[in-house]
Amino acid sequence: MDTCRIQTVIFLVLLTLGRSLAEFPTQKMIKEWVDQMQRDLVTLADTASAGKSLTEIFLQHQNLYTVESNDAEELVDRAARNIEQLLHKRADALETLATAAENFQMEHQWRDEFADGEIAYYNAKDNLDANETEGRKNRIRPEFKEDPWFKRLTSHNHTAVHIPTDIYDGSTIVLNELNWTEALMNVFRKNREDDPTLLWQVFGSATGLARYYPASPWMDARKTPSKIDLYDVRRRPWYIQGAASPKDMLILVDASGSVSGLTLKLIRTSVCEMLETLSDDDYVNVVYFNTRVNRTACFDHLVQANVRNKKILKDAVQNISAKGITNYTKGFEFAFEQLSAANVSRANCNKIIMLFTDGGEERAQAILEKYNSDKKVRIFTFSVGQHNYDKGPIQWMACANKGYFYEIPSIGAIRINTQEYLDVLGRPMVLADERAKQVQWTNVYLDALELGLVITGTLPVFNKTMTKDDKKGEHQNQLILGVMGIDVSLNDIKKLTPRFTIGPNGYYFAIDPNGYVLLHPNLQPKKRIRNRHVRLNNKYAVTFHEEPVTLDFLDAELENDIKVQIRKMMIDGTLDEWTIDTLVKTQDERYIDRGVRTYTWAPVNGTDYSLALVLPKYSENFIQAKLGDTLQAVKLFETLQLEKFDEFGHTFIAPREYCRDVKPSDNNTQFLLDFNQYINTNTPDPCNVSLVSRLLLDAGLTSELVKLWKEQTLDGIAARFVATDGGVTRVYPRSAGEDWVENPETYESSFYKRTLDNDIYIFTAPYFNKSRESGYESGILVSKAVDVTINGIDLKPAVVGVKLNVTSWMNSMINATYKANCKEEICGCQKNDKHVDCVILDDGGFLLMANQDEYITQIGQFFGEVDPVLMTSLVSQALYSFNKTYDYQSVCDPERDSKAAAGPRSVYVPTIADFLSLGWWASSAAWSILQQLFFALVLPDLLEAVESDDDISDAIFKESCITEQTQYFFDKNESSYGGLLDCGNCSRMYHAEKLPSTNLVFLITDARATCLSCDPRPLRQAEQPSNGPDPCELAQNPRYRKGPDVCFDNDDNDEPLCPISGGYGAGPCPLLLLLVLMLGPGRTILTVGAGAA
Repeated sequence: MDTCRIQTVIFLVLLTLGRSLAEFPTQKMIKEWVDQMQRDLVTLADTASAGKSLTEIFLQHQNLYTVESNDAEELVDRAARNIEQLLHKRADALETLATAAENFQMEHQWRDEFADGEIAYYNAKDNLDANETEGRKNRIRPEFKEDPWFKRLTSHNHTAVHIPTDIYDGSTIVLNELNWTEALMNVFRKNREDDPTLLWQVFGSATGLARYYPASPWMDARKTPSKIDLYDVRRRPWYIQGAASPKDMLILVDASGSVSGLTLKLIRTSVCEMLETLSDDDYVNVVYFNTRVNRTACFDHLVQANVRNKKILKDAVQNISAKGITNYTKGFEFAFEQLSAANVSRANCNKIIMLFTDGGEERAQAILEKYNSDKKVRIFTFSVGQHNYDKGPIQWMACANKGYFYEIPSIGAIRINTQEYLDVLGRPMVLADERAKQVQWTNVYLDALELGLVITGTLPVFNKTMTKDDKKGEHQNQLILGVMGIDVSLNDIKKLTPRFTIGPNGYYFAIDPNGYVLLHPNLQPKKRIRNRHVRLNNKYAVTFHEEPVTLDFLDAELENDIKVQIRKMMIDGTLDEWTIDTLVKTQDERYIDRGVRTYTWAPVNGTDYSLALVLPKYSENFIQAKLGDTLQAVKLFETLQLEKFDEFGHTFIAPREYCRDVKPSDNNTQFLLDFNQYINTNTPDPCNVSLVSRLLLDAGLTSELVKLWKEQTLDGIAARFVATDGGVTRVYPRSAGEDWVENPETYESSFYKRTLDNDIYIFTAPYFNKSRESGYESGILVSKAVDVTINGIDLKPAVVGVKLNVTSWMNSMINATYKANCKEEICGCQKNDKHVDCVILDDGGFLLMANQDEYITQIGQFFGEVDPVLMTSLVSQALYSFNKTYDYQSVCDPERDSKAAAGPRSVYVPTIADFLSLGWWASSAAWSILQQLFFALVLPDLLEAVESDDDISDAIFKESCITEQTQYFFDKNESSYGGLLDCGNCSRMYHAEKLPSTNLVFLITDARATCLSCDPRPLRQAEQPSNGPDPCELAQNPRYRKGPDVCFDNDDNDEPLCPISGGYGAGPCPLLLLLVLMLGPGRTILTVGAGAA
């Protein structure tokens, strides 16, 4: 906005208000004030921090270090090869396991009966305290030891077996599987001996049994006696991916008038369970039909079966109502059109129609022959509910189209019968044999045994036996036995991507064919992991369904068109390097900066992953310490001693793995003591010499800076500090270090990383908490990067700064605007002036300084909550731009009513709504809860209620969700802004002026108290729950992804037998459930359908 325009606005406003022009300061006067403020602040910060002196110190001691180059292409290539080798070793172990499993199963002779105690195994759900093995000949009780690799109790002499809650562990099928899979123990152990870094090795059976090595308790019942086990290996992401090729699935729901009441409820629940068998590699849509076809949700076509889309479909299914008559022809015609639609993103492999109906007389033969004469689309039909309709027509639909027919007469049949179709889809893989034996690597997910974030290599295990029938005689069995999996911790992959030479703002990331990141600094579902840990550490915790950790690259960073192209090229497996301008969100997610980044990427051979390295210009080189002189190293080391804090300031060191036997700790003082003691008493052999040398180098150089600080005496400074890439932070004087709250790990420190990206002084707002007010009392943090140029190479090895005393800064601001001998005009920003508010904001819109005492206590708060009307105008005037971002890794309070408070805290008490919910009765949670309730009533000593702890947060009941946050930032180069706030019967004038060489803006305005008529609704910046972007719009423009290179969806020899599947009889009522439970814990009923034998 030009000067003439601003003065015109001011003139007109003052005329309107009847003021003289002299009453409100002119732009020129305000500019003079701001220049004086800027000189005062920069001069004080320059003098107090002595950043230029530190530059000289680095230049004077060049004999102690060299400057090395970060060759991005070479770094990416080396890291990609290392990851490839790691995953190749895991793949070899997988192939060994899968081959052995197939051989063991071929050698196994099926038996209908086993002698008591003949099958002995460790049940992972056995209580560690109560001796559940006593008197049970089939139970093994391993000797467990704390394992540093797994960070939990393990036994390397045994395997563990997990059987889902709703599977009877004494069934003939389970006993036979326990029998032949026992031989896997020796293969598991041999793999571990060959590679001691191997983590979990798991065989997931198609029957639901999971055998894993090493043995470890599924849960520690001493800590979580009421933990409800909902785990079924067949519904884990890695099993779904390994059991069948990707799927395009159209779920077709009969919504005619006969489908009503209980039958409709069964169908709704069945569809929701079916959706849970899909992964992000699959595509799906749900429609319902009677005389016409209707969409359940807003999706016009198949959409990716990710967490958000499945939730939308599940919610939409609940709104299906039944009326009219059935027209299968209309339904199937729509389904085939959906599956054949061009120009939409799809899995392009298995094509499936799932029909849920109560039955009917129509075969829809004509429409099926018209669209599916080649049988490329499999049709699975489900007869739902208890009725007397003829099942023959819908059975024929499935059997004539290479699918299968299932009956779901009651809730008990839903869970099993909605996942058995995977056996049919596995047939082409079995027939393809070796061609289908390709190791696949999954998306990132949270390991069920608390290993953290992992990826899993999977390999299908086939039934290699021969089978006989009257039609074909002896022929190859077409059953998939299960999936073999081996976990790889993301921490192990991170170790292959060197971190501490690429600078705090350099980072590696990797993506999969869906565009999801498996490595990225913003892949931090810490809230979800922390939520899980809180649940596990409290005895009334309840297990919840873990959703996969799917964070798209474009959600991990601030999206732009160039990054969309980079993402596509990485998915396509190219290698390249681009330098781009981009917006960068700070570590604490409060600010946005502009930065230049170079992206270098290459594929990880042997996998579908692609790896990239991102570097800012100043991280293309790094300092390598060379402390060859032992005496010199000792001298530098002495500056880190705690007894030297008075001399060199309170010293923090980054909690890194400097030495193998010194574990990083959140207690920095203790960590420093441990480190010092270890270095004093041990040789450097087990240490990372590069890390230790850089730490000692920075310790010595910063100690020289502190000596200069001690020679100065300056008013207005609460503290001075220096922090370095090498991990040293010194705060002077020592007493100020007691209040230091910044992260000692400079590679994760928000202010540190942000300062490196700017060439100005960065003022950082303290965190504001309404319950504890602001942390401004310790001072306002001001920082600036230290620039060092050596042989034409620009480096930023450190950051220096000060903490400003708030009272002194307030006085300085008032003095800079003071006008002597003023009469009727505004005399500057006087303290608690009744006519004007003067504030200083940072570039994120956070309040840092004011002339009003009531504002001082709100330092650190977003100004949109302090003065919403004014902040809204600053945004509309383009002083501030904003960017809304979504966090898909958050946890929120669940959207449901609180549970009854009268029940014991150790048992989840279902509400009336739960009992009336069909979906709840269909879940394995119902079985587990009923077991607890029954034994709590009959044998109360078995369930010791935990006393209520009012200090424990309700966070234990939180669930994963989406949150949104808005970051504000300076996006234009203009320095002057002004305007008028028109509130109807009153108005307020304001003028804003940026402070050069800082991230600050000075704002003077008519006092808010003089005009309170405007809408006071606050402008939010903080994180809050959100529905996220419109999923219907996203579905219309899906992001690029790439399916697998091979697909096993059809085989000429794939002709499954198609009898009616074994179904349930009448569904168990609650009373019957309790009677079954009275037989003993775990003795639930397993009904195995004829399946796709």
